[in-house]
This record gives sequence, C-alpha cells and structure tokens, in this order.
Amino acid sequence: MLSARQRHVGLGLAALLVLGLVIMPIGTLTALIAVATAAYLAVLVDRLRMFWRSLGHADTLVISDAEARAIPDAELPHYTILVPAYREPEVIGPLLDSLSRIEYPTDRLHVQLLFEADDGETIAAARKAAPGSCVEMVLVPPSEPRTKPKACNVGLARACGRFITIYDAEDRPDPLQLRRAVVAFRQLPEQVACLQAKLSYHNADQNLLTRWFTAEYALWFGQLLPALVSRDAPLPLGGTSNHFRRKVLVELGGWDAFNVTEDADLGIRLHRRGYRTRVLESTTLEEANSDAVNWVKQRSRWYKGYLQTWLLHVRQPRLLLSELGLGGFVSFNLFVGGTPLLAIVNPMFWGLTASWFLGRPAFIESLFPAWLYYVSLVCLALGNFTFLYTSLVSARALGHPSLVLAAILSPFYWILMSIAALKALVQLIVAPSFWEKTVHGLDRVPAVTHGRRAGA
Repeated sequence: MLSARQRHVGLGLAALLVLGLVIMPIGTLTALIAVATAAYLAVLVDRLRMFWRSLGHADTLVISDAEARAIPDAELPHYTILVPAYREPEVIGPLLDSLSRIEYPTDRLHVQLLFEADDGETIAAARKAAPGSCVEMVLVPPSEPRTKPKACNVGLARACGRFITIYDAEDRPDPLQLRRAVVAFRQLPEQVACLQAKLSYHNADQNLLTRWFTAEYALWFGQLLPALVSRDAPLPLGGTSNHFRRKVLVELGGWDAFNVTEDADLGIRLHRRGYRTRVLESTTLEEANSDAVNWVKQRSRWYKGYLQTWLLHVRQPRLLLSELGLGGFVSFNLFVGGTPLLAIVNPMFWGLTASWFLGRPAFIESLFPAWLYYVSLVCLALGNFTFLYTSLVSARALGHPSLVLAAILSPFYWILMSIAALKALVQLIVAPSFWEKTVHGLDRVPAVTHGRRAGA
C-alpha cells in the first residue's frame, strides 16, 4: 500500500513528532493544531467555491425522454451491464425485475451477474428467478482479494459491448438510462470516456439515518460532482451507474482489485490519462442503509478506499501535479484525501471544544495563541454553518420536506462519519483490502419502478 519513500517519510515525521512532544509539547501540539486548522480552512473555501459554482451552473448532461427513444433499435450499440453480487440472495429477484424494465433491445444487451463460485445461496436464488435470455451468470473463481473490482475485471474480460456499465445488486436504474448514455456519448468528444449517473434512495423516509443518507447524496451528486466537472477537476466516481467506453477501460487495465473504493481510484486514473467524466441527469435508486452498525461498516470501507486512493496517487507528487494541473492537484488532495482525514481529526476538536466549555482548562488556552484562535473560530462558526446550510439547500432542492428536517440534525450524522473514519484508519493498517460486506434487503419501503420491459 505504501511505497518505500512514503514509509521512510512517515517514519521520519513520526520520529520528529515524538521528539517535539518530548522537548516542546505545547509548541508541537500548537503546530499540529495549526496544520489541521489550515486544512479545515482550505476545505471550507474549496467547498464554498464548489457549492457557489453549482448554484450558478449545474454542469450535468440532460437527455430528454424523446431524445433517448428517438434512436431506432437497429442503431443502438451493444451494451454490457456488470452486476457483481455476493451473499445477496434476498435482492436477486427484485434486481432481475428491475433490469427487465430497462428500455433496450435484448439482442443488443449483455447482462453479466457476477457471483463468487462458492456463493451457493445467491446462485440458487438467481437460477430460481429464471433470468432472461440476455442475462448470463458468471462464476468468479474463489480467490483473494474477495472484492467487487476483482469480479468486475472478470466481467470486463468477457464483455462484448461498445459501452459498459455497473449496477449493484439492489439498484433500480432509470429504464431509459442506457439510451440516455448512448445519446450523450454520441454528442460528446471521444475524450469523455465516462458518464456518471446520479444516485438516490427509494427508502429515504424509512428512518432518520436513511434521510441523512439521502440528503448527503443530494449534495454529492447534485452539487459537488457537477462542480468538479465545471472546474475540470478529477471526479471520484460512485460505485454504480457509471457508463464507460469499453475500449478505454481495457486501455487502463480495468479496476484495481485491491482497492475497496475502486470507483474513486478509476475516476482519478481516467483524468490522469487525459480522459474526462461528465454527470448524466438520470437517477438510479438504491437502498439507503437503515441500520447504524451496517452503515458504519459501509462508510468505513468507503473511507478506507479513499485513503488507499490518496496514498497511491501521491506517491509521485510532481508527476501527479503535472498530470492534474495545480487546480486538479489541490482538488484531489482536499476532496479525496481531506474527506476521510478531517473526519478522523474531528473528534479531537470536538473534545477540545467540549472540555473548554465544561471546565476552561488552562492548557487548552495555551494551545491557541490569538492568531490561531481567531482562524479556528472562523472554521468553527462559518465552517459548521456552511456544511449545515449546503445540506439544507440540497435537501430542499429534492422537494422532500422530511429531508430538510433531517439536514438540521446532520451534526449527529457527522459523529457517525467520524466513527466510520476511525474504523477505516484501523482497517487500513491491519486489513487494507478486506471488503466489509454491506447487508441489503433491510428496507421496508418497496421500490418504485417505471417503464416498459427491455426490448418491449
């Protein structure tokens, strides 16, 4: 995971930190707080810029239903859908029903259900559901690492479509999404190698956690990702509903089988090779995690993968800077590296703040000289207000009143994020490529799907 240079630099910094804490403990702690505060301030400014840019111009591709249906079936290219699934027998039936509603001719559609060969329960559920003629069950030989990207690489090797996309086992995609992607790719230059569709949840109102999750996705896919596109910054992809030109995926060697957020890593690699990603105005509905323990497992995997991706790409910082440009380089570090790192640091500052208000210990005052105190105060007041406000605006944009109320309570959601980030840090050290399984089928709200059956 770490290069030799990274290990040496890390050990050197750790030694300096220990030495500083022994010789000048207050000065060293003040320096650490100053570095963290500078990072908070940089992320705050960056998020404000992105949010402001997205309000002025949401850089998304809009393909109308009429445009999507205008292409005759005979002119549609072959399309491959990869659906990796592991220990998910309960969602196979609804998955196949959802895929059958995709408006695309079955003779030009190749769906691969990617199962681990020893996952007998899920395989049996798929056979019982009687998949259609365009659906193939692919058994991936059991081997390490047991990850989604490894299964996707097996599917990529068998893919025959000009375009390829990935859906998770619990997904309910927009029935016209493939047609919209085809129209969009026809309109765009070859340099645009990927289209990221938007993601949302069909069980948003199941409980407070699902409302938080839905509001977060509204901000992520509605404001932040389109803002990155408009800035020509690298885009960390979502794990599903990203549509690729297959030849580009083959050129890049597919996914990193050892990275547990292979989508984010692939988005960065696409950008470094000169390709670009756009956001497609088409929504895939998923199941929002409704159980806090299950949510922490899922989010810790995402954070661990973001840390993996960040560490991998900063191995050669000068090369990364030359390939991404200064703006892209800064955006990558703040967005991919900063997201999990600041979630890890947050509890320390929450603890300092709580201790100050409860007992006003003198040592806390000594850690914050005037110049640092006022900058930290800006981060505390303006930073928290900004993140709360952006969540409220994104929730309101969905026209969902219950999400607005949930957004007001989002500071409690941030606590869960920090728990997940700390867990991710531990796993990054002891089990970097371990894929923590997310349990699906916990929703109590039936998914709403629309459209005709594929090929109808």
